Amino acid sequence: MNLHEPIPESFSASSVITPRRIALLGYRSDPHVGGQGIYLKYLSRALAKLGHTVDVLSGPPYPELDDNIRLIKIPSLDLYASADPMRELRWKHFLSVSDLYEYGSKMTGGFGEPYVFSRRAAKYLLKHRSNYDIVHDNQCLGHGLITLQKAGIPVIATIHHPITRDRNLAVDAQDHWFMKLATKRWYRFLSMQIKVSQKLHHVATVSKQSQHDIFNEFNRPQENTHIVANGIDIDTFKKLSEEKIPGRIISTASSDQPLKGQKYLLLALAAIIKKIPAAHLVLIGEFKPGSECAQIIDQHQLKKYITFRSNISTQELVKLYNSSCVAVTPSLYEGFGLPAAEAMACATAVITTDAGALPEIVGNAGKIVAAGDEHQLSLAIEELLTNTAKRHYLEVAGRKRIEQHFSWHNCALEFSKLYETMLEHYSEKSCTPSNIHI
Repeated sequence: MNLHEPIPESFSASSVITPRRIALLGYRSDPHVGGQGIYLKYLSRALAKLGHTVDVLSGPPYPELDDNIRLIKIPSLDLYASADPMRELRWKHFLSVSDLYEYGSKMTGGFGEPYVFSRRAAKYLLKHRSNYDIVHDNQCLGHGLITLQKAGIPVIATIHHPITRDRNLAVDAQDHWFMKLATKRWYRFLSMQIKVSQKLHHVATVSKQSQHDIFNEFNRPQENTHIVANGIDIDTFKKLSEEKIPGRIISTASSDQPLKGQKYLLLALAAIIKKIPAAHLVLIGEFKPGSECAQIIDQHQLKKYITFRSNISTQELVKLYNSSCVAVTPSLYEGFGLPAAEAMACATAVITTDAGALPEIVGNAGKIVAAGDEHQLSLAIEELLTNTAKRHYLEVAGRKRIEQHFSWHNCALEFSKLYETMLEHYSEKSCTPSNIHI
């Protein structure tokens, strides 16, 4: 069978899992930075529990992994962690195409990390190709993946959602033409991701909505993009004995981007506190000084009604979910919606928008409002803060839905089956290795 043909939804692989050697790739994977780090942490754990040997190849900031998962650090210049990136260039960097590209991209307003990480990871994997059966990329989508594929190495990539949505919203949020151009420049890596996603033989995504959007934005056929839903660690994210703190609302802003819709939550909070003075928002993350969200906080004098928490442990996050009456995901788009699912697993009532895959995740176990409508959002929050019976119903329904439909075990099981089918299709005739140089 040609590798470009779609793999049937009913996998032909045996129900008995064959242990494989898997290289999981993430260009930046600290779970406190965003959802990609969380994905690597829990997927690697679940795959290992099924008997696979898992190595995680990551650029900085590095992930938090279980002791039985080997971390292979793929160093970069890590310019975003430098107070003065202009001073980071050294003579030795002139000997490296990747180093020069990373530095040049940063200095000209671009984001070169996905490209240079894929080059560095490909160089490592070509040297150690005998150590792995499968290479599984986590939304890097760099040209290095095609290099590995041409070398006859089975490669699959997870695309959580097409970042074109993020780019379009970020550009629209800018008022000045120069800032619009600068934002477009930063997202130039998307042209690479689109080309790579079209060339890869195997791609997975996390929801029907993302599958549809990948077709529209990346022009990749839906039938050739396989859905493997994210999981939730239901043994960690669970109901505890802590009492709900009256008026407490929780939300997650892993990045200060318009896509996350936090400005609408802040505007809703400004309306809620006039009716419910005890209302208080715990925000996991922070806003940049001078950003639109920071300005809204100042304009509406919301500072005393908001507590910012950053770099917290998973256990602290679970406690915060449990102590909150309502968890809100006000995003304008989500390819999956991990914070909403985590809150549901903790038996906390959730409110989300109707954007992206959020309705798929929440179903009938939460309240769904129109994206970008702070009035609807404030009414929904007010209802759940004041209606204990309704809130309790959603708490129970949310936990039950996560238990039934979303687990990392199921996610790892589906990927295991997909890996086997990939390997079956990877015949010598269809994948003749070529001479590759990085």
